[in-house]
Amino acid sequence: MADSITKLCLVSVFLLFGLVLQGVAGESLTKQKLNSKILQEEIVKKVNQNPDAGWKAAINDRFSNATVAEFKRLLGVKQTPKKHFLGVPSVSHDRSLKLPKEFDARTAWPQCISIGKILDQGHCGSCWAFGAVESLSDRFCIQFGMNITLSVNDLLACCGFRCGDGCDGGYPIAAWQYFSYSGVVTEECDPYFDNTGCSHPGCEPAYPTPKCLRQCVSGNQLWTESKHYSVSTYTVKSNPQDIMAEIYKNGPVEVSFTVYEDFAHYKSGVYKHITGSNIGGHAVKLIGWGTTDQGEDYWLLANQWNRSWGDDGYFMIRRGTNECGIEDEPVAGLPSTKNVFKDDLLVASV
Repeated sequence: MADSITKLCLVSVFLLFGLVLQGVAGESLTKQKLNSKILQEEIVKKVNQNPDAGWKAAINDRFSNATVAEFKRLLGVKQTPKKHFLGVPSVSHDRSLKLPKEFDARTAWPQCISIGKILDQGHCGSCWAFGAVESLSDRFCIQFGMNITLSVNDLLACCGFRCGDGCDGGYPIAAWQYFSYSGVVTEECDPYFDNTGCSHPGCEPAYPTPKCLRQCVSGNQLWTESKHYSVSTYTVKSNPQDIMAEIYKNGPVEVSFTVYEDFAHYKSGVYKHITGSNIGGHAVKLIGWGTTDQGEDYWLLANQWNRSWGDDGYFMIRRGTNECGIEDEPVAGLPSTKNVFKDDLLVASV
């Protein structure tokens, strides 16, 4: 009888655990697998010899000497406790809005320099922070005409456990909530701690999360005055029409998806999973959409693995089929005028 009660309690705990988490999780990989190289000629052949793949694979310089464990470390989207979604609205858009067949935020808002930047998260599992900070930077330009680059380091170092575990992964929704209640300073005030990127073999060492200092590197800037805020945090309905409308009206959004081994080999074309294990969850910036000459609908996204990876740092992924969960949880927010407008005048950004 006691054993039955114990088993029932354990089952209840596991069920409860499953209910309070939302997000992307990787497979449980063996030590042998983790120590193996992420890039494999066999995967390149499987993709490139598949007539239905729709994309090309290659041995990318970015991960030429990386192990599966080192690659996995960069995939920093953790399963999000559902409490973070309490009170967060899910936005949909008017179906009567006429959307173009193709859209690229870089050409729609050419004055916004940040939209076309490809960054490098270096040795840290900070994709959850990059996707959020990049999108908000873009939206400040789109909404207020401000060309600014906001600080990933502020969010990564100062959000704390509410956002997750820093370089060991975090929650995209919590990043946007941080923008609302704490704001985020500029990159000039608090530059990214890992300025070496991943230029050397193996992407080592893995750096720990930087310390939160709450002071600008320049003595001429004040931390509080450098803060930029968002006025809201919301998810976008998991419907391609709503996601497209959100980007078209307000600018890029942050999305998360499951990364398989073959994605590390992406070079060009419209990605869809062909082969390999589930390695983990990754967050990126979604900037547009279109359809290929072959009639395949795609999303256009900016990664943060530098320009040596993929198609000059960008990639396309199949649209309308929720490929790898890419349409599951788009997250965004609108920029706030707080610390931006004073006496109805636009304050010059630092």
